Amino acid sequence: MRTDRLVAILLLLQQREQVTAAEVARELEVSERTARRDLDALAVAGVPVYSMQGRGGGWRLVGGARTDLSGLTAGEARALFLVAGPASAASPAVKAALRKLVQALPEPFRVQAEAAASSLVVDPQQWGSSRVEPRPPRFLDELQDAVIRGVQVRLGYVDRGGAETERTIHPLGIVAKGATWYLVCDTDAGRRTFRIDRVSSVDPTDDPVHRPEDFDLAESWREIADEVDRRRTPLEIRAVCSPDGIGLLRMLLGGRLEVGGSTTDGHIDVVIRGPNEYALAGELAGLVEWLDVIGPPGVRNHLASIGDALVERYG
Repeated sequence: MRTDRLVAILLLLQQREQVTAAEVARELEVSERTARRDLDALAVAGVPVYSMQGRGGGWRLVGGARTDLSGLTAGEARALFLVAGPASAASPAVKAALRKLVQALPEPFRVQAEAAASSLVVDPQQWGSSRVEPRPPRFLDELQDAVIRGVQVRLGYVDRGGAETERTIHPLGIVAKGATWYLVCDTDAGRRTFRIDRVSSVDPTDDPVHRPEDFDLAESWREIADEVDRRRTPLEIRAVCSPDGIGLLRMLLGGRLEVGGSTTDGHIDVVIRGPNEYALAGELAGLVEWLDVIGPPGVRNHLASIGDALVERYG
């Protein structure tokens, strides 16, 4: 958090040319003593900042010095500030920080960067769905801080059955899957993933995280998501589909559809995953115009039963 404050103070100095400790304290919502300590820390760190004593005094950058963001290309600047716009899932603090950074951009980039922040709106709600915005889980910030600082955490957790446990974990990263947040971490029992909305307590320690040298959060999450998909849809059925039905199957089934080669009569072999025989039969019953299920036999039997029930009800 102190690093965030030091960057914010530096941007204030660039924007206003001179600030007092009282102004910094009000802007950053800290005490004047903390503000003075942070200003001194900037000078110790080598930032060319100095104080002017007496009436009308304050803190200034030597010679109007500025941080150099001129290494950004115009495209990079526009991409950066898309994160600050209404389409972004970034937190309000991130958006506010990026808007402040606009003032440090070279003048030729500034107009386009500001326009980028308001050029796109993404509405994640499907038609007819609730407009309620999901709130971030309670301990998201504390866990993100532990990941960034690289410290172990004593974690309280309530599982799906309501049982509460506590363990020491090595937090490695955080992933948002739709509206749900997950913590990826190492434990004494191996690599684990926890839903952050089920976390009941977070107690950071001073012990460092043992982070595998080859750990990659994106790759690790892909492996986790693939494993979860396999557990949720363990059953595979074999079928053949007419060519004009493949597009519909892709739209309805997504990653649960595996498309094979063509048969001798021009149909296409497919493999479809689902949770169980009955659920898959119900899902595929409306696709019999394009799809012929080959096996397993239980799915075919369920489809026949569904057909008999439909004839009886509507025939």
